Amino acid sequence: MRREQCAIQTVPKSNPQSAIRDSQSSDVQHLKIVFVGHVDHGKSTLIGRILQDTDSLPEGKVEMVKKACAAEGMEFEFAFLLDALLEEQKQNVTIDTTQIPFRTLRRRYAIIDAPGHKEFLKNMITGASSADAAILVIAASEGVREQSRRHAYLLGLLGIKQVIVVVNKMDLVDFSETRFHEIESEYQKFLVDLGLEGRCFIPASGKSGDNVARRGEKLNWYQGPTVLEALDALETQRADVDLPLRFCVQDVYRFDGRRIIAGRIETGTLKVGDQLVFSPANKSSVVATIERWNAPANGPAVAGDSIGVTLSEQIFVERGYVASHESETPIETNRFHADLFWIVREPLRVGHPYDLRLATQDLKCEIVSIEEVMDSSTLEAKTDQCEQLERNEVGRLTIQTRGPLVIDNHDRIPNLGRFVLVDDGQICGGGTICGGVYTDRQVAKSKNIFWSEGKITAHARAARSGHRGAVIWFTGLSGAGKSTIAQALERELFHRAMHTYVLDGDNIRHGLNSNLGFSPEDRVENIRRVSEVAKLMADAGAVVITAFISPYRMDRRRAREIALEGNAEFIEVFVDAPLEVCETRDPKNLYKKARAGEIHDFTGIDAPYEAPEDAEIVVHTDQQTVDESVATILEQLLPRLRAEEAIE
Repeated sequence: MRREQCAIQTVPKSNPQSAIRDSQSSDVQHLKIVFVGHVDHGKSTLIGRILQDTDSLPEGKVEMVKKACAAEGMEFEFAFLLDALLEEQKQNVTIDTTQIPFRTLRRRYAIIDAPGHKEFLKNMITGASSADAAILVIAASEGVREQSRRHAYLLGLLGIKQVIVVVNKMDLVDFSETRFHEIESEYQKFLVDLGLEGRCFIPASGKSGDNVARRGEKLNWYQGPTVLEALDALETQRADVDLPLRFCVQDVYRFDGRRIIAGRIETGTLKVGDQLVFSPANKSSVVATIERWNAPANGPAVAGDSIGVTLSEQIFVERGYVASHESETPIETNRFHADLFWIVREPLRVGHPYDLRLATQDLKCEIVSIEEVMDSSTLEAKTDQCEQLERNEVGRLTIQTRGPLVIDNHDRIPNLGRFVLVDDGQICGGGTICGGVYTDRQVAKSKNIFWSEGKITAHARAARSGHRGAVIWFTGLSGAGKSTIAQALERELFHRAMHTYVLDGDNIRHGLNSNLGFSPEDRVENIRRVSEVAKLMADAGAVVITAFISPYRMDRRRAREIALEGNAEFIEVFVDAPLEVCETRDPKNLYKKARAGEIHDFTGIDAPYEAPEDAEIVVHTDQQTVDESVATILEQLLPRLRAEEAIE
């Protein structure tokens, strides 16, 4: 059905630039509040009442709405102040997400109206994602409903900790104190189980205005704050401008002979002369100019600004890249953990391809595993092996993307810590990223060294050879079978006409790393050098197989980042065998010497081995033969190396 614009217009949305100025002003505080609640619990009426009672409506707006209602033969309701679409009024369901400004004597606010009907939960994911606090509306006549609980879970998932609960429609229960306390007791317990705290519970009536801006005579048994008083008591959250810089590239333009990198500053500040690191390329340059449209150039830019920059050194940058300062870079990975809220009828399935959208990044991905599933309305959790996520369930997932992804943990920088999954053009779920490990990418480099871009692209190499370049990273204890399986895998790939080579730990230490010992520091440097070599070989189109103990998780994460910097596929293979099995094999008598004290800092004996937590491929060499192990690897590896996928 085509939606027609109703004569009743919404309150004009606030100007983004004026909002930015307000947030930066020293004498004006600015808070974003998301309103959520079960359908028909009176959210829109409550918002309309707030706008009326704070004189935030344009002059004559209420009279215009009343006339429009009379013409339609409808009784006036404050909710109609928000309903911009005739179809919405007929359905009595709000389906759009709007931001409406109002102010009290203390500060400015922006109301984010997130629809409550489950069909439109995807709008709530978008609307609530930038809120500082939430007002959760529960109708006294109906009490706590499924969506009341589900919305609270989603608020917790998005990190919104300040929650005010308004028990609305008290006029429908004769302003009963007993009914109010029943709802308060039930819902407070649910919030505590989520790790949230209701800052206050307020009995109110949006229709009559009781306890919204003024105290209600029929609620004289209640001694707490009104809705507006409770809002004014909220704390202002840490501003985006105070967070580390994240400049998300939207496009690159050529103008007057210059390359202007256009994008939006999500967090932090930026000024001329700043040294920037662009992820995932990990290339750096200095900001030469800051360009603005219809505004003076070269002044500092802050969170919320859409700008263009030129660089003193021309490096390759494209849409999806994220610029940061060298001291606080984001995470680069193609594999991460997340909590995901699924909102469509078709379940999320392990192994099914999806599109992942995060800021200006858009990549193919698939769900590797579902570690835990929780019903968002009952909080019942399942930790058994799950293959799918049903509608309105929340899952703790491991996700792998087709290429490098630039992310932050949601609890550190929310703007780059949340994403949506899309299937066939439809938003299916929203998630937040957790558990990512930050690595230090500050490496002293000469300012006279520049990266040379080749003329032959990775796509062109893949089209010629029939496969993409990749780094296959074998890790495991000495004696687990890494070298044996790596060589067998190399043979299988070679027979398939693939360009492949094994970088073996012992062979590397004969030459390139002959000056390194086995101290923790030398082990770190050993893996760093190997990672850089593997990246170059993968960039040349080869499938590089590394066979190293590589005992530290941090080093393996850095190896992944280095590979992804070169846009190479990185696949970690855990060659798993118990220590006692490896020690029994002991092909080089190393365990025997370590036990005798002849070798010190030997992994598994007097030096630690940190097993992978979520390797792409795991083979158990105490249970599988070499051929079985190679078959397991090939089954999961070959689809990732296909040239047609690399060329998409």
